[in-house]
Amino acid sequence: MSESSFNGSGFSCPLPLSSSDTIQLAHGGGGRLMRQLITDLFLTQFRHAGETSEGLREPPHDSAEIRLGDGTRMAFTTDSFVVSPLFFPGGDIGKLAVFGTVNDLAMSGAKPLWLSAGFILEEGLPLETLRRVVQSMRQAAEEAGVRIITGDTKVVDRGKGDGIYINTTGLGWIPENVHISPSRIRPGDRILLSGDVGRHGIAIMSVREGLQFDNALPSDCAPLHRVVRAMVKHAAEAIHCLRDLTRGGLASALNELAMDAHVAMLIHEEVIPVEPSVAAACELLGLDPYYVANEGRFVAVVRADAAEELLAVLRQQAGCASAQIIGEVRPAPAGVVELRTALGGSRVLDLLSGEQMPRIC
Repeated sequence: MSESSFNGSGFSCPLPLSSSDTIQLAHGGGGRLMRQLITDLFLTQFRHAGETSEGLREPPHDSAEIRLGDGTRMAFTTDSFVVSPLFFPGGDIGKLAVFGTVNDLAMSGAKPLWLSAGFILEEGLPLETLRRVVQSMRQAAEEAGVRIITGDTKVVDRGKGDGIYINTTGLGWIPENVHISPSRIRPGDRILLSGDVGRHGIAIMSVREGLQFDNALPSDCAPLHRVVRAMVKHAAEAIHCLRDLTRGGLASALNELAMDAHVAMLIHEEVIPVEPSVAAACELLGLDPYYVANEGRFVAVVRADAAEELLAVLRQQAGCASAQIIGEVRPAPAGVVELRTALGGSRVLDLLSGEQMPRIC
């Protein structure tokens, strides 16, 4: 890294907030405040008492499951993208919007089919910038094998937006033999990680803060549905839950699953893949790579007797050569994720109380 290019002015220590009367950046960061906002406000208003997989998922997952009149099961998800900057090593807001929505569908074991795209544009945005983003979305949709079939456009006053915000909604088909949900996680299950962690967040930070890291890696932004499909074809019944590692990274995703499934999780630091350049950047910036966002990584919670076979399948997929079995599910203490360190000690990986890296997706 070129030290002369970094003055630290863009960094601040995230506040250890437990509650707030106003919306904070941490409400969108994948940590404790975001979970409270969803659980205490949105779910209490929008969900009907006692709803199960026949309606909305219980507990919540990356997409809702809808059962049509003929018994067909569909996955339904929506997401909004406000990443800054719009273009970064390995991707841009358009590619991120398509792949991010495809991946949420994939975490239900669904085959992604259709997307919508809503654009909020700021007055003064260069048309060439919008053209680049839209072309990137088309290319990403073609790569993922999905179609963007409807959308909307709004323009806000100059200074009232930040160039482009994109909202996407996705629909996909869930095969009858696939049943993936946090409610299926059981003590004894093994936890698989599909690849190295922390790359997307560091790619964003390198551009946002004008940092120049030696041997910098691009974002891991990639579609995951074909990887999941290969695992499902091999042993659908052994796959209990999937979760992609976006805001809040690996640690937040595991915490969410442990709390929703009322189990504990033990993971082993020595087998979690972190690229040396990412680890060095995190050490310099005071970040924990287990909380840094990813856009092409996921965890799979699978039956113990199928873990090695599914790991072999996973490692055969593009971008997953460094996949590992990183831990196991335990019965107690419920909702706790413990990290066994390389030195033989242990520490609890808790949910973030503040915002470590805002606007990374």
